[in-house]
Amino acid sequence: MKKRWSFILNTLVLSHIAIATQSHAQLKDTFDFGSAQGLPVATTHFVGESSAPVNITDIIRSDLSRSGGLVNFPVGGATAGLEGANVSEWSSKGAAALVVGNVTAQGAGYQITLRVFDAKTKASLGDFTQNVPASGLRGAGHKMADFIYEKLMNKRGAFSTRLSYVDRVNGKYQLLISDSDGENSNIALNSNEPIISPSWSPSGTQVAYVSFEQKKPVVYIHDLPTGRRTMIANYKGNNSAPAWSPDGQTLALALSLEGSTQIFAVPANGGTPKRLTRSTGTVIDTEPTYTPDGTQIYFTSDRGGEPQIYKMPAQGEDAAPAARVTFKGAYSTSPRVSPDGENMAFISHVAGGYQTHVMNLKYGDVQSISNTLRDESPTFAANGQVVMYSTVKGGRQVLAASSIDGRMQQELPLPSGKARFPAWGPFMK
Repeated sequence: MKKRWSFILNTLVLSHIAIATQSHAQLKDTFDFGSAQGLPVATTHFVGESSAPVNITDIIRSDLSRSGGLVNFPVGGATAGLEGANVSEWSSKGAAALVVGNVTAQGAGYQITLRVFDAKTKASLGDFTQNVPASGLRGAGHKMADFIYEKLMNKRGAFSTRLSYVDRVNGKYQLLISDSDGENSNIALNSNEPIISPSWSPSGTQVAYVSFEQKKPVVYIHDLPTGRRTMIANYKGNNSAPAWSPDGQTLALALSLEGSTQIFAVPANGGTPKRLTRSTGTVIDTEPTYTPDGTQIYFTSDRGGEPQIYKMPAQGEDAAPAARVTFKGAYSTSPRVSPDGENMAFISHVAGGYQTHVMNLKYGDVQSISNTLRDESPTFAANGQVVMYSTVKGGRQVLAASSIDGRMQQELPLPSGKARFPAWGPFMK
């Protein structure tokens, strides 16, 4: 286990990451219907959608398949608009919900309208209409999937959020920003040196990350709208594992400026670090993550011998000693608390490897949610219902995801086969 712990630290702090991709590459999801259970939704082809350059129903179905609670009911070539939808037909076939819609060309753009039905009661659950230019069709599809998900699951959909991840092409390391389905990826940063550990600000407009361009790990904040970068931590030794406070005013970092790596708080606009953990000797405290209410920080520490997850007040161990959280495995790292504060995702050792787990923070129940054995870097969707992580499948480094109950599994492989460090962005305000 010590060897694995050293490997993770080297990965986070010192390693050069072998990652390759094309800058225009798009993630292609492969949804395993055999492992998924959920509410069956029949989304028919929208009337008039063939006139648009983007197929709206394809985007909606793809999003719903990744929701962790809904599955696509087969519709074949069926087309239905807002007028004359035969809800009884789809109810008799076994669909729990029906989605119909219209796409109408309007000048240089399109009006898209959908309606969601409860197939059992035949009642309409609501309409959604958007007027968009051709360039906005994909975004409209994601927003419509959000609408459907919220109507059927009574939770906000996270399809209109964004992802960040790290890849490499032609010897260049890239920080990429994409839609939640991996499409429309754009390069935020090109570098000759590794980039690791991206972390989204609560506003969704900034990403903190670790860059090795100074020939050592240094933490930067990248403002996405302007492309402006700000150096936040360039102290001697290790500067790593940035995590934003919920108010966006503070970053928790792992720094070794006073000896072994410990957790510090640094103002997001720059300033003097405040030490939060108080381990002594060679103990390593790292990988901080705030709770959504900002009162607690979960982190990884080997203060008990092997790495486990602990929590402490956000003010640090001067306020109260850290308490151990994980007990069921001999090795647990990389805590991430869900945006709703109900669950914590983390990586834990199992026979043959390392899997993504989810703990219910109220009751302490833990379950493995992945079917792979080389998982790392878990990250929650903004609605807390899906966890994405980096793993290895078939010799390829891929982005994979699972619903928090483990029933839905998916894979987002990049052509390079070496994508790592996913971070799922927040709801956009």
